[in-house]
Amino acid sequence: MPRDNKSVPEWKQDEWLEQLMDQYGNRLTNLAFSYLKDWGRAQEVVQDVFVTCFHRAHQLDEIRSIEAWLYRITINRCKDVLKSSWFKRVIVGSPLFQFLRSKEYIPHEHTLQNSEDEQLVQCVLALPLTYREVILLYYYEDLTVPEISALLDVNQNTLRTRLKRGREQLAQLLEGGDQDER
Repeated sequence: MPRDNKSVPEWKQDEWLEQLMDQYGNRLTNLAFSYLKDWGRAQEVVQDVFVTCFHRAHQLDEIRSIEAWLYRITINRCKDVLKSSWFKRVIVGSPLFQFLRSKEYIPHEHTLQNSEDEQLVQCVLALPLTYREVILLYYYEDLTVPEISALLDVNQNTLRTRLKRGREQLAQLLEGGDQDER
């Protein structure tokens, strides 16, 4: 993988992009899914992110961290999708979304719901976006508070507060889930 501070020669761009996709593809898709809650749309966003990378390979000397750059592009693209009229009309307005919000489960997901990991994932995805993104980047992507601060362009103390409140809300959601099972 080329260093973060050097441009990729045009004849090596395909190889460079393949390495990026292998190294970051799954993590970016999971990140996009945490925003969009739709695997297909998450995969489309990540494909779009890699197309952007390919077109901007000549600008690598201007980028301090490829990882942070990829996360930032992915988060921004997800936010664009969430703001789009297509998302509001097709996803939020669809009967499937209403079905999912009604707390009923699709049959093949019913067996997964019994596991603690699935419960944790559902609770994390139920958090408000500001807490969910910090929890995911901190615990699932193993980024530090300073890295997340730079990535999201948010003060470190604000992030620590969001992380604390996110953990508190997550604990409440998990406790609420335990009471439902009794």
